[in-house]
Amino acid sequence: MARVPYVDEAALPKEHQDLLASALQGKELNSYRAIGNNPAVLYGLRTFLGSLWRDSGLDPDQRELVVLAVSHEVESAYEWHQHVAIAREIGIADRDILAIVDGDLGQFDTGDKTLIRYALAVVRGTVDDESHDALVAAHGPETVVGVAALASGYLLVGRLLGALDIEPESPFVGWRLEGDE
Repeated sequence: MARVPYVDEAALPKEHQDLLASALQGKELNSYRAIGNNPAVLYGLRTFLGSLWRDSGLDPDQRELVVLAVSHEVESAYEWHQHVAIAREIGIADRDILAIVDGDLGQFDTGDKTLIRYALAVVRGTVDDESHDALVAAHGPETVVGVAALASGYLLVGRLLGALDIEPESPFVGWRLEGDE
């Protein structure tokens, strides 16, 4: 059970009422409904995360691999659940999702491996010159900033949703996707 109430549209100022619905899914999400207890924070987070989502410099597959890696690393069941669905929708195979769970990145190409490893290093606070230089060589400095910001943003979201104990809108897919069986 969430530690804060889930607000509905009527509880928000008129200018923030559209913030409860996911732009991707077209439905209200528990994450936004919980954060909506502070409409200004909801607005700020949606604006910030929307920019990271659009402007990280990553293609959709790369973006989702990074988000999945961060969500798994910080044990954010809510974000994991949401982004497994998004990853599948854009064509990421379950075997690739499970490779992130297992830490077995061998099946990914060098560029994607570098992105995932860098995102995990950001979350763990272990970025060093070697990982930074590898990402710059594979993708360039604009993408380095985008990946660092995306990983940091989803670290923030994972911790926030964990603190508020937000549950997914549907049964949890499971860390090993066992919720689908």
